[in-house]
Amino acid sequence: MSEFWLISAPGDQENLQALERMNTVTAKSNLSYNTKFSIPDFKVGTLDSLVGLSDELGKLDTFAESLIKKMAQSVVEVMEDAKGKVPENLLANGGLKEKMKYLKIDLTSFVTRFEWDMAKYPAKQPLVSVVDTLAKQLAQIETDLKSRTASYNTLKTNLENLEKKSMGNLFTRTLSDIVSKEDFVLGSEYLVTLLVIVPKSSYAQWQKTYESLSDMVVPRSTKLIAEDNEGGLFTVTLFRKVIEDFKTKAKENKFTVREFYYDEKEIKREREEMSRLLSDKKQQYGPLLRWLKVNFSEAFIAWIHIKALRVFVESVLRYGLPVNFQAVLLQPHKKSSTRRLREVLNSVFRHLDQVAAASILDASVEIPGLQLSTQDYFPYVYFRIDLSLLD
Repeated sequence: MSEFWLISAPGDQENLQALERMNTVTAKSNLSYNTKFSIPDFKVGTLDSLVGLSDELGKLDTFAESLIKKMAQSVVEVMEDAKGKVPENLLANGGLKEKMKYLKIDLTSFVTRFEWDMAKYPAKQPLVSVVDTLAKQLAQIETDLKSRTASYNTLKTNLENLEKKSMGNLFTRTLSDIVSKEDFVLGSEYLVTLLVIVPKSSYAQWQKTYESLSDMVVPRSTKLIAEDNEGGLFTVTLFRKVIEDFKTKAKENKFTVREFYYDEKEIKREREEMSRLLSDKKQQYGPLLRWLKVNFSEAFIAWIHIKALRVFVESVLRYGLPVNFQAVLLQPHKKSSTRRLREVLNSVFRHLDQVAAASILDASVEIPGLQLSTQDYFPYVYFRIDLSLLD
C-alpha cells in the first residue's frame, strides 16, 4: 500500500512497552511494517503559540499535499506520449548522507528513511521560523508552477487547435497540407479552379457529368487529389462567371464545392506556425520536465517535514512538557487489514485517553471540548500520509 500512518506515544517506560506490544502484534498478524520516525527536539516556546502553530500546520499540510498532486498531474500532462514513465520522474532526493545526496529514490523509501534536514530547516530556530520557511518555499514553488505550466499549456493548446484542423473529414479539415500550387489555375482573369467533394459511390457519375453541370467548364480539368473514408476531393476548372451556377448544379447532384481559394502566403504562414509551435514545445519540454522533477522533490520533502512538525506539535500539546515522545511510522500491508490495525492501536494505547478510546467504539459518546469528529480523534497522535498522488 502507498499509505502510511504516522503516530506517536509518550516516551515513558509504560508507553515504550506499549509500542513494543504494538510492534509484536502487528508483525505477528502481518498487519503493518513499522519503523521509528526520528524528529529533532525543537524550541517549544509557549503552549499558546503551539496551539496557533497546530492550526497553521494543518492548513500548510493540506496546501502542500494539494501542490504536489498538481505537480504530479503536470508531469503526466507534459509526458503525454510516455505516461508509463511518469513514476520514475516522481522521485525525491536520496537523503542527507553524502553518498545519497545526488541519488533519486522512490517516495516510499524516502518516507521510511526520513531524516530531518538541519541545513535547510535548522531545529535551533524557533518553530514559527521553521514553519515560515516551509510556507514561503511552497508558496514560491506554486507561483513558479502556475507561470511555467500556463506558458506551456497555452503553447500546447495552440498546437492542438492547429492539429485539429488537419483532422476530420474533407468537409471540415484544413486543405493547406493536401493541395499544391500545381493543382490550381492561378493568376487568370477568367478561369478559376474549384475543389469538389464527391462521395465514393459517385466517382463514375462525377467523371461523366462534371463537364456538363454548367456552361464554360474546362474539359478534362478534373483530378483526384485526396481521399478519406467517405469520398474524394476533386479539382475542376471553369470560367469565373459560372461559379454560382456550377455550385447550384453540383449540389443538386450531391457534389459539394469546398470554399477554398489557393493563397500561397496564407498556406506558408500556417505551415510555419505549425513548425514554430512544434519547435517551441520541444524547446520548453525538457526544461519544464526538469523543473517539475526538481521542484516536485523539493515540495514532497517539505511536505514530509510538515508531517514531522505536526507530530511534534501535537505530541507536546497532547502529552505535555518536558518533550518526551516516540514517533513511529506504520505502513499497512493491505487495505483490508487497516480496520484490524486500528483496533490493535486503540487497544494498545487505550490508557492514554479512556474517553476517546471508548468513543471510537461508541460514536454516541462526545469528547468534551473536542471539535473534531470521533473518526478524526484517537488516543494517540495520528497523521495519515497517502502517496497515491495520481489517483
